[in-house]
Amino acid sequence: MKWTKFTLTTTTAAVDLVSSLFDEIGIEGIEIEDHVPLTEAETKGMFIDILPDMGPDDGVAKVSFYLEDLSELDRIMREIQEGLDELSRFVDLGERTITSSETEDKDWINNWKQYFKPFTVDDILIKPTWEQVPKEHRDKLLIQIDPGTAFGTGQHETTQLCIRQLKKYVHHGSRILDVGTGSGILGITALKLGAGHVFGTDLDENAVAAVGENLESNQIGDGSFQVVQGNIIDDEEIQAMAGTECCDIAVANILAPVIIMLQKEIPLHLKKGGLFIASGIINTKEEAVREALEANQELEIVETTYQGEWVCVTARKV
Repeated sequence: MKWTKFTLTTTTAAVDLVSSLFDEIGIEGIEIEDHVPLTEAETKGMFIDILPDMGPDDGVAKVSFYLEDLSELDRIMREIQEGLDELSRFVDLGERTITSSETEDKDWINNWKQYFKPFTVDDILIKPTWEQVPKEHRDKLLIQIDPGTAFGTGQHETTQLCIRQLKKYVHHGSRILDVGTGSGILGITALKLGAGHVFGTDLDENAVAAVGENLESNQIGDGSFQVVQGNIIDDEEIQAMAGTECCDIAVANILAPVIIMLQKEIPLHLKKGGLFIASGIINTKEEAVREALEANQELEIVETTYQGEWVCVTARKV
C-alpha cells in the first residue's frame, strides 16, 4: 500500500493560515519545513546541545500532507486552490506550487523499534520490553525499557555516562532526585542498584505515564518512584515536593545550559556530601559547565568522565 505526499511551496508568513485552511478542509496532520530558527522556548526540554545548521531563513516554507485514499482528491485540490485564492488577498503565498510523490506505507509510530536492541553498560543489560534477554547476558542486571516515541532508549553516550556514575555511587537506601527523568531509565537503574526512593521531574507530561509503565515492566512498585510534570528550577511546589537537604544523589541528563541553571537549585535538595551527576554536555560546553559549578561555593567537582564527544561532571555538596 502506498501513501501520496502533497507538498505546497509557500512562504513562512503564510504557514499558519495555510495550516488552518488545510484543517478546515479536513486534512489531518501536516508537515512543515522551513529555515526559521527555533526560539529558546521551542528548544527548551529538547535533548539537543547543538542544533543543525539549517542555512539562512529565506522566507520559503513547505507544507505537506499525506493521503492514502485518493477518491476525494479532486474535491480536496479544488478546495485548496479556492482557499489559497482567498488567502492571497491577505498574505504573500510565494511560489504556491503543489507537487506530489509516492511514499511507502509504514508504521511510523513503531518503525523506530527495529533500531533499539539489547545493549550493555558494563554488567548492566538494558533491553526493550519487546526483546528477549540474550543468552550471553542472562547473568547481568536487567533493566527493561519502553521509551515510547517521546524519550530516548538509553543508548546515548550521556545516558551511559550517568548509569556508570550511578553504579559507582548509589548505595542501599539512597534517595535520588532525577531531573528530566524521561522514560525513567536512570531512576529505575538507581532502584535496581539498591536506591530506596526516586523523585523525578520532567517538562513532558508523557513522562508520568512512561515511568509508570517502565516500573511495571521492571516489577518495581509505584511507591518507590514518584514523578511529576514541571520545572524544578522555578516551580516552588515541585521544589517543596523534592524536599530540602534529603537527597543523596541528584542526576540530570539534560543540556549544558540547563545544568548551568540547575547548579543553583540542586544543592538545596542534597544532603551534605551528596552528589550532583550532570551529563548531556557536549565537549564544547564542558568549560562553561565547569566554570558554573566551580563558582558555586556549595559544590566541588570530584570527577569528570567522557564518552565520545560527551562529558559527565560529578560534583559533591560541601
